Amino acid sequence: MAQTLTYSPEVAAATHATYELVRDVIPEVEWPVHAPYVALINELKVRRNAIILAHNYQTPEIYHGVADYTGDSLGLAQKASETDADIIVLCGVHFMAETAKIINPEKTVLIPDLGAGCSLAASITGQDVRLLKQRYPGVPVVTYINTSADVKAESDVCCTSANAVRIVEALGVDRVIFLPDNYLGKYVAEQTDVEVILWEGTCEVHERFTGAELRGYRKATPDIQIIAHPECPPDVLEEADFVGSTSGMIGYVDRERPSRVVMITECSMSDNVAVEFPDVDFVRPCNLCPHMKTITLPKILASLEELKFEVEVDPAVREGALRSVARMLEYSA
Repeated sequence: MAQTLTYSPEVAAATHATYELVRDVIPEVEWPVHAPYVALINELKVRRNAIILAHNYQTPEIYHGVADYTGDSLGLAQKASETDADIIVLCGVHFMAETAKIINPEKTVLIPDLGAGCSLAASITGQDVRLLKQRYPGVPVVTYINTSADVKAESDVCCTSANAVRIVEALGVDRVIFLPDNYLGKYVAEQTDVEVILWEGTCEVHERFTGAELRGYRKATPDIQIIAHPECPPDVLEEADFVGSTSGMIGYVDRERPSRVVMITECSMSDNVAVEFPDVDFVRPCNLCPHMKTITLPKILASLEELKFEVEVDPAVREGALRSVARMLEYSA
């Protein structure tokens, strides 16, 4: 293995195009460490008939180096439903891998690190949802995709930050239970006349941003455009020029081409998007997701070599969860 992972002239040649793409966000001194893994992973996934799906919060060497598809939670779910690959390696967090397995029970779904969790997913259980349904009988449950399979199984429909408002309104009801992100739920409630019953879950990355921090950016750089994820607290969203999912943020930068922008979300996303828009100056706040950062190139290689760690979903749970996810994909088509 040590010899295979040498930064040889062959590895340099095989990864040259990738490094030219990311050279502004990955220091030259670091590339000889990443390049052997990039080369081997890209070879091995072809032999395994594997596809690598990477969330927007993955580091640039993963996002640009080995991923076959990158996107937000909705995009990853959609791609998982379309792939012909035998193996799906999910470079994100555990609920995303579970979602891929829910959609593809016959495929092998791997996550490179079982420790890649999520504070939102951990904030609620299937039992919590059952108790809520008893408290509010007949009220539809709209569940953010950032949840475990057993929570999805107790829900009527899933959503992502990209389609939450659309799905809440598409149900055609006066009242919904919205789980588990409290801040996203408040944002949805402001965008619709539907009454929204909330849970108290939060994202440990987005909840750390403050409105005062954003006002500081404006004071220091008056021409800056601020775009924020709806998982942020309300005072943050009030200060933002645009609020949207990670895919929505990318779309905003593509449309508006601001001279200077700050993305109020997990910090690796700024590096990844900056590669695609070299004419835009990205101010980079750095709130890291500790769970996303457990995924590394060595772990991705080990996952492909040893087929670990395989994600399974109980068939009884999967049936209900698939109904909720499929309904979300139907609304998003």
